[in-house]
Amino acid sequence: MTLTDLNNGFRDDEQRRRVQRVIHDRLADDRDPQECRFLMRFWWQLVMSYQEVSMDELSLNVGKSKLDVIEALISAIRSSHADIDAWITTTQQVFPVVQDRGFRAAQDNESYSG
Repeated sequence: MTLTDLNNGFRDDEQRRRVQRVIHDRLADDRDPQECRFLMRFWWQLVMSYQEVSMDELSLNVGKSKLDVIEALISAIRSSHADIDAWITTTQQVFPVVQDRGFRAAQDNESYSG
């Protein structure tokens, strides 16, 4: 399944940006660099009309729970703007904002040693 049609499925740029924020803030966790890389390639795919990432690549590199959410998004984009809005709401409820614990832990260590 090609993903090159996704950039045309949004109501407007604001809806696309909201979806991209959810992917960035809640799905793409840089503590898993390989998965994060492919989720961010998908993030770009939402803007591009050329193939940035394939479903096969996503299937091989993204965990099951996040892959299910991405597949639901693709279905929503190809269905209706209301389905996209529902995807945003549901995904925000299920996935918390990714906190960069490594960065925070490093900051905490510096404050204790200083």
